[in-house]
Amino acid sequence: MVEQAKQMMGLFLTEAKQYIEASFEKKLQIETKSNRNDLVTEVDQYIESLFTRYVKQYFPTHRIFGEEKAEHQVESLDGAIWIIDPIDGTLNFVEQKRDFAISVALYLDGVGEYGIVYDVAKDDLYIGEKGRGATLNGQPIQKVSQERGVANSLLIANLSAVKLYPKLEEAIRVSRGLRLYGAASLEFMAVATGRVGAYLAANLAPWDVAASKIIAEELGCVVSRLSGEEIDMLHKGTSIVALPKVYLELRNSYLQK
Repeated sequence: MVEQAKQMMGLFLTEAKQYIEASFEKKLQIETKSNRNDLVTEVDQYIESLFTRYVKQYFPTHRIFGEEKAEHQVESLDGAIWIIDPIDGTLNFVEQKRDFAISVALYLDGVGEYGIVYDVAKDDLYIGEKGRGATLNGQPIQKVSQERGVANSLLIANLSAVKLYPKLEEAIRVSRGLRLYGAASLEFMAVATGRVGAYLAANLAPWDVAASKIIAEELGCVVSRLSGEEIDMLHKGTSIVALPKVYLELRNSYLQK
């Protein structure tokens, strides 16, 4: 199934990239959702519809769990489910035309088997397969450091996470500094590739983390809720992805209310 999924994803991403690049020359139709910075464009909607057509062609019995369409909602992870964020970082897409990604994952009975994060502007394709590691543009990615701690790492933390756990301000002071990118999947990839020690967020949806979690865990990162609980792929919630030692230090010393 994964080999067939790879074939499908190659065709889908090629077509999606062409559509997105063509959209840079047009005036976008932009709508707001929960607030003025929570945006959706016709590009988000088209990419999810495009992906749906590919899944129906290649895997007609599979379900889709996506951000943009009401019919793409699920109440269980039984069977084969594709989880998609067609444009992760829509605000970046609208304002900067960079630092956004297509994020797609295949889950079988709740287990993440295959995930891709595609940084469209950089043409960087991250792929993770359960038990087989992860690659960037076809080249294997090395596992993350087991020894690096908070003091020797950059951190990514949104303000809402710091409000939930005020001691994170001290962690940020101890660390080498704070960075923010504005697209959860790419922030996960910054940790998964060892460029950052941890990413902490207060309210991510399943489609924000589904693919990234597979890739990050294949590279030795730890992923959970900020409380330490497992991430539920059916509901929104807090998230942390971190290098192993950074994770332990944050959980033991800073993720305390």
